[in-house]
Amino acid sequence: MPNLIAFDWLILLVYFFCVLAIGFSLRRNIKTGMDFFEAGRALPMWICALAFVAASLGSQDVIAMGAAGAKYGFEAAAFFSLGAIPAVLFAGVFMMPLYYGSGARSTPEYLLLRFDQKTHLLSAFTFAVMTLASAGVSLNLMARLFQALRVFDPLFYSFGLTRQGVFTFSIFVPAAIVLAYLLFAGLSGAMVSQALQFVLIAAGFLPMVLMGLKNIGGWSGLKASLPAANMRDWSGPANAGAIGPHAIGLALLLGFVLCAGYWCTDFRILQTAMAAKNMESARRVPLLAAAVRPLLPFLLILPGMIAVWLPTPHTTTVVREEGGVIYHEITVVPRDAEGGRGLVPALIDRATGNPLLDAAGHPLLNYDRSTPNMLLRFLPNGLLGLGLTALLACLMSGLAACITAFNTVFTCDLYQSCIRKAASDRHYIGLGRWAAAGGMLLSAGLACEMTGFDNTLEALLLVFSLVNAPQLVTFLLGMFSKRTTGDGAFAGLAAGTAAALLHHGLTLPVDSQAGIHGGWIAVLHHYPSFMAQCFWTAIAAFAANLIVAVAVSLCTKAKPEAELKGLVHSLTPLPPIVVWWKRPEAMAAAILLAAFALGVCLA
Repeated sequence: MPNLIAFDWLILLVYFFCVLAIGFSLRRNIKTGMDFFEAGRALPMWICALAFVAASLGSQDVIAMGAAGAKYGFEAAAFFSLGAIPAVLFAGVFMMPLYYGSGARSTPEYLLLRFDQKTHLLSAFTFAVMTLASAGVSLNLMARLFQALRVFDPLFYSFGLTRQGVFTFSIFVPAAIVLAYLLFAGLSGAMVSQALQFVLIAAGFLPMVLMGLKNIGGWSGLKASLPAANMRDWSGPANAGAIGPHAIGLALLLGFVLCAGYWCTDFRILQTAMAAKNMESARRVPLLAAAVRPLLPFLLILPGMIAVWLPTPHTTTVVREEGGVIYHEITVVPRDAEGGRGLVPALIDRATGNPLLDAAGHPLLNYDRSTPNMLLRFLPNGLLGLGLTALLACLMSGLAACITAFNTVFTCDLYQSCIRKAASDRHYIGLGRWAAAGGMLLSAGLACEMTGFDNTLEALLLVFSLVNAPQLVTFLLGMFSKRTTGDGAFAGLAAGTAAALLHHGLTLPVDSQAGIHGGWIAVLHHYPSFMAQCFWTAIAAFAANLIVAVAVSLCTKAKPEAELKGLVHSLTPLPPIVVWWKRPEAMAAAILLAAFALGVCLA
């Protein structure tokens, strides 16, 4: 059980005070709906860039990257850099001019301007449901982690409370604090807080990584401890071995199908760039975020890689004699820790209390505990409080991004489009605050009920494949094809989503039971891993949307070009930039080359 000292608690309390003070101090700037929902489109570029990065570093993302490092090793870093960065650059160079220039308040509203209301409402409804589910996953994950790590147990014991309430406490206290500063200042309060949270994440995780590397013998020691091939094939037979030389190609393909759907269409992330003060800043926000992105694997993935190759703790007995008395000193290690690998514990069967085993008889590992266990192992008192605050900052950053995106989509896309066309700013601000409160309560309720996923990486990949992959095709066709029609876009989006659900319902990973992991219709095919299943689910969704959208568009009448100015890339002139090296395209090319070089080194 971690023994937090007063200084650790002080760091946590100062963080809570700071984020609440940020929201309270910015409340006087909220005068119009644009101020509340879009931060007035007046924030500095550097705050938008930090918020862009922090919004993508929710607790599920940070924990999932540590889990990926423990499970897949260097290849996870190759996927992280090569997969995400091209998508971020593409969003900044090609998609942001249309999002920002069209005047859309959200990415679903862009589909209203480009296509029609039915496509807009389908996208908005799907996104709203996905956002609440994502917020629930984030809250559930962090509550389970803090319950397992026993961080708040001493606090509960000191007040005579049982530890059964730690789970609920870990859900509702962060949720209440996030909701408070969102009600005060809307998106601007969330973004300024996210900038602070990004600094905390870096400050809390960097000492842990440095101490972990020193303990394992530095970078050379880490590379020597890793096997030459530790990643199961994502697409072949279960015993096919590692990806090997195909890692870069698969990372690029996965990046396009999965990551592009996230970075190019997900309003939770893009709202931070759409809040910039002008078009030039809005385009450069993702570029600045992409320039920081290659450094994040060293903060997020390395902890998992180190954790899995440290010595596994075991119960030991030391016998010593002192003054004629024989002492037996027994160090008892929990069964999950002793049955795991390194600092990554095994998953425990709640019925028997024994570790769960795969088909080969090996223990299934709880990879989500990789990064938190590293924090507890290597950070001393004082720094431990900073590390735990960084974990909470991850949760609150991602949660704030989800709730601000939800209240904007609910108010501006669903309510305003379906129920009330025009009302005062005061009415919409009030509704947005009620939507934020309702969304937070629904997310907290979902968090209390969620079960079924033993690692967060699976939940993220499932969301990407079922929701983001089909949405990507609709946005790409809308932005780069004048011929795509509203009927085609709607039919394609519906077909892509249906294809993703059908594929998920007819396939199942090995060592999994039918249900939330798939196979809920029938099991026609087994995949070697859940990642492989999600990859092909995304491919099915992408292909179905593309084929149906193109076919229906060819049979229906497109909008005249005069109505598509500012909505289609070929019909949207951009302001010229005289100095070539200041052009977003040149900046993107330099960042992409650097990211590719890093990926080659890590693959």
